[in-house]
Amino acid sequence: MPQRILVIGAGFAGLAAATSLADKGYDVTILEKNDMPGGRARVFKAAGYTFDMGPSWYWMPDVFETYFARFGKKPSDYYKLIRLDPSYTVVFGPNESIDLPAGMENLEQLFEQIEPGITPRLREFLKQASYKYEVGINKFVWKPSRSIREFFSLKLLYDVTRLDVFQSFASHARKFFKNPRLLEIVEFPILFLGATPSNTPAMYSLMNYAEMVMGTWYPMGGMHEIVKAMVSLAEEKGVKLLLNQTVEKIDVTNGHANRVITDKGIFETDIVIAGADYNHVETNLVDAVNRNYDDTYWKTRVMAPSSLLFYLGVNKRIPRLQHHNLFFDEDFSLHAQEIYETPRWPTKPLFYASAPSKTDPTVAPDGCENLFLLIPVAPDLTDNEPTREYYFSLIMDRLEAYVGEDIRNHLVYKRSYAHSDFKNDYNAFRGNAYGLANTLKQTALLKPSLKNKKVNNLFYTGQLTVPGPGVPPSLISGLVVADEVAKEFL
Repeated sequence: MPQRILVIGAGFAGLAAATSLADKGYDVTILEKNDMPGGRARVFKAAGYTFDMGPSWYWMPDVFETYFARFGKKPSDYYKLIRLDPSYTVVFGPNESIDLPAGMENLEQLFEQIEPGITPRLREFLKQASYKYEVGINKFVWKPSRSIREFFSLKLLYDVTRLDVFQSFASHARKFFKNPRLLEIVEFPILFLGATPSNTPAMYSLMNYAEMVMGTWYPMGGMHEIVKAMVSLAEEKGVKLLLNQTVEKIDVTNGHANRVITDKGIFETDIVIAGADYNHVETNLVDAVNRNYDDTYWKTRVMAPSSLLFYLGVNKRIPRLQHHNLFFDEDFSLHAQEIYETPRWPTKPLFYASAPSKTDPTVAPDGCENLFLLIPVAPDLTDNEPTREYYFSLIMDRLEAYVGEDIRNHLVYKRSYAHSDFKNDYNAFRGNAYGLANTLKQTALLKPSLKNKKVNNLFYTGQLTVPGPGVPPSLISGLVVADEVAKEFL
């Protein structure tokens, strides 16, 4: 009889772990709290619109190809990818914006217009970023980071010296770029990593390689199409997916997790993989004596931002907007300070606007626009309706000034989402949206361990453990933990 594995949570990491282990012959069941799989990448429909609730950027297509290839499949077996051109627009004011084109030749021409003579430096920057991507994404992030011995090979030590892990991204970027507009464009992906450019290792210029060279893509139908594909593959491999199962307790006897109790029943098991929020699992699902980390540890963790989100259905088309739009029309440093250094609701926030209906006619009624607005904010803030409405009005003033048209009077649907929702839906520690910040002190071996040190069959996966936050890293996290389980429980 195959060993039984319970996976808590049907996000990207949980689905990846479950599918990999079922493929290896284990009897795998996923227990999901919500009424659909996907975690933060859930979807909902309202008033004829289809809204992706979380991730909206499809970067690093090779990671998805690697994932499906492991099971003899391709992404194209499940969904159609479109490369966006422009990749995105950066808005610096009502009358100033820059479209980032797809393709290096067009990108070099754009950078030359902004900073003449930049092409050799741009190429060198991306050459170094390419190396970091190859080493970082294809080697380092696949390390389970359970022992320093994993990093002892001379080749890996050589690679580390070339990854600029001890240099900040801010200082690294300034070796190549002088123009403030180009610096803002180059530093933008760092926002996804959960720290300021001055506190993020220069290794993460690999993100620039991902977005500039590999491109920005979109799966027709929306980001949830990836989830649907993963669920289909999981079920093909024999994974059982149980929804609306709120886990209340992981029972541990003599250092061994033997059953998981939900609000619907009791499930006996041989192995548990927690894809739910790591802090929640440690604080609420296992007894204190079996925790990896105490409250003091978690209080000292540096979190990536949370988000204030708005899902809007607009009964007309909106000019000037592209699929992805970054509003950098306020002071980046002030907003970053109010996220990371003096946490508070921001004074003059930057924000992001996505209009997937520019690419995909299926996500909005004919002649209408689907809008997703996001303000990155500090975690652990108190959010209420007046606060949400204040920021909605603030960013809509700027959005309407940019497009030159009224939007608010054309809304047929509106929904907000912030800290309290992240906590309610995902048990998110401090209401975080993206997990732990990718600082040097929270990298690899310094992240929360993927295995419980006191319970011999309890593992963790997802954005609060290795390799970190984001959709591709979460996919990798699930595969990494599955391989570790297989090594120990053949």
